[in-house]
Amino acid sequence: MRIAIAGLGRMGGNMARRLRRAGIGVVGWNRTRAVTDALAAECGVEPAASLAEAVRRLRAPRVLWLMLPAGGATEQAFGEALGLLEAGDVLVDGANSDYRDSQRRAQEAAARDIRFVDCGTSGGIWGLEAGYCLMLGGEAEAVQILRPVLDALAPPKGWAHVGPAGAGHYVKMIHNGIEYGMMQALAEGLALLRAKETFGIDLAQVAELWRHGSVVRSWLLDLTAEALARDPDLRGVAPWVEDSGEGRWTVREAVDLAVPAPVITLSLMARFQSRDEDGFAARALAAMRNAFGGHRIRAAEAPR
Repeated sequence: MRIAIAGLGRMGGNMARRLRRAGIGVVGWNRTRAVTDALAAECGVEPAASLAEAVRRLRAPRVLWLMLPAGGATEQAFGEALGLLEAGDVLVDGANSDYRDSQRRAQEAAARDIRFVDCGTSGGIWGLEAGYCLMLGGEAEAVQILRPVLDALAPPKGWAHVGPAGAGHYVKMIHNGIEYGMMQALAEGLALLRAKETFGIDLAQVAELWRHGSVVRSWLLDLTAEALARDPDLRGVAPWVEDSGEGRWTVREAVDLAVPAPVITLSLMARFQSRDEDGFAARALAAMRNAFGGHRIRAAEAPR
């Protein structure tokens, strides 16, 4: 079994490493050639100078797996791939793409008799050792062609064909929305423990305790415990939380389907709030309280 992987960053590179460990041939292409050359020296990835060269090195049915950033980079590579692949070949998008884009791409690929599979990929930088959870959408025949690759990338029972085109990325989108809520709940709970100064609770101790036998034990808690053990007050971490898009899409879907999702929605809003350095809404609230109730206003600090 040999496949081509386009995009050898943190996820794609580790996926290539894991496939090579399983004896699967990997032709690799990356926009930065030095990355491809390093993987070639490390684990035997066959370097390709272009997407076209990567495809030419495969035998039918070809499997091209895109691990590029969602959006423009994936769209560009997808369009180029349609001109390179032939009928019966399999094109996989493993990025965090919008499921609507995946549905459209599947139709465009089908018009050329190319099989498109959307693969929601979870595992992050730990996937190399622990394996990846893979959520696949597309035709069953295409997924079956991928089975040796999926078995190598995922731990036992760690991949599933979840539905037609778009379903893989839809399931991954909801997965990430749930992740937002879980992270927010853990963060708020730890903040409450820290605020109870009279008890002097050791957050690193409690986080480690919860990892063993508690209902809230999880991989997210494992990572949190490790972070607290290194830096109990997290002084080295700025209180600024990004979002990568899937949380927004999940909230949008909840609105479109009229399905109440208050925890996920509020966790997304909390991320937005973390970036509000201007704090205008809070200043407006303080001004209103002063105007109707005479409540004290704290003077703003002078700009530095």
